[in-house]
Amino acid sequence: MATANILIEVDEAAARAFAEASPEEQQKLQLLLNLRLQELTATPGRTLQEVMDDISRAAETRGLTPEILETLLREE
Repeated sequence: MATANILIEVDEAAARAFAEASPEEQQKLQLLLNLRLQELTATPGRTLQEVMDDISRAAETRGLTPEILETLLREE
């Protein structure tokens, strides 16, 4: 299977956890992310908007508010 690199932004804790993981653990995380991305994009009949809505609902369930999101986006 051919692979390609992508750049995604994650929160600092996730980036730190990945950077501090062993090469074997990093490889496992990459595989999990790859499988999840494939799952999210390959589900027949689901639009990008539906996937984004699901992600939004999950973020809200975990405590992300519009105010927190705005703060995070301004911190760059």
